[in-house]
Amino acid sequence: MDDILCGLEFKGHPNLLIGLGKPDDAAVYQISPEIALIQTLDFFTPIVDNPYQFGQIAAANALSDVYAMGGKPITAMNIVAFPIDREEKWILKEILRGGIERVNASGAVLAGGHSVKDDEMKYGLSVTGTVHPDKILASIGIQNDDVLILTKPLGTGIIGTAIKGKMASQEHIDAMVKSMITLNSIGSALNESFNIHAMTDITGFGLIGHLWDMIKHESMHIEIDSKALPLLPGALKYAAMKTIPGGAVTNRDFYSSHVDGDKDIDKNIRWVLYDAQTSGGLLFSVHKNEVSDVLEYMEKNNAHGSVIGRAMGASESKIRVY
Repeated sequence: MDDILCGLEFKGHPNLLIGLGKPDDAAVYQISPEIALIQTLDFFTPIVDNPYQFGQIAAANALSDVYAMGGKPITAMNIVAFPIDREEKWILKEILRGGIERVNASGAVLAGGHSVKDDEMKYGLSVTGTVHPDKILASIGIQNDDVLILTKPLGTGIIGTAIKGKMASQEHIDAMVKSMITLNSIGSALNESFNIHAMTDITGFGLIGHLWDMIKHESMHIEIDSKALPLLPGALKYAAMKTIPGGAVTNRDFYSSHVDGDKDIDKNIRWVLYDAQTSGGLLFSVHKNEVSDVLEYMEKNNAHGSVIGRAMGASESKIRVY
């Protein structure tokens, strides 16, 4: 993408706090001393057979970027591409119903949308949220002695590939769907209650890719405990069966030069590290002295948090996996 954007001129603005000049999970534009708008959009092709669940997953995935910035979604608009001449209309209705359910659960309002006739089915949302300008959570900002916490298990790409190959059990599919439709609203709640230093959501670049984006300009050494990673049921089983998505291969080829130790761990865990996620969890950093309070708060608010690593200052950014 960088080579495509290279040479194009993008107009800046003093109120554009986060935009193409310093890309993040979403754009942020300040409209008053106390309110900044968060804007994002995302859509993709079906990854499960159930259209209602597909709508839920796509909506939760799009809403996640607002939560990753520490904000709350307020409005959403549908983005729809559908082969109306080939597929039955009830399928589209179920997709939209699933999306509406997740938008309503987030507290946002579905305000409209746009649809096109397309040979390939696609669905997602454009979402607007709000955050205080002084409380924006960017993906950069990890500090020395921070602890890294992940809120959802990994493995959606691997299990999704197993589904396409008709190898996944219903039990494993159900667990994956339950995780993917879970809103990342804990990000907004944590931002109000704690001094979170950096946050992002884990999506297409996998855990390693998104972690690298968090530290590549920070001169920060990160240690990841591979045994502490939360995993979806079946993820290692299907990795061993070589149901590896192309995105995981691409991520490994692109990011592995920034990683030490990953060749020494179980090869199936290694694939999970690079597995491209859909509607994955939040990855955030907080000082080690606040970890216990953060985890207790998350538990009380029906959210899970796994401590997966720690940050240490260094002269050169690097990720070490053990």
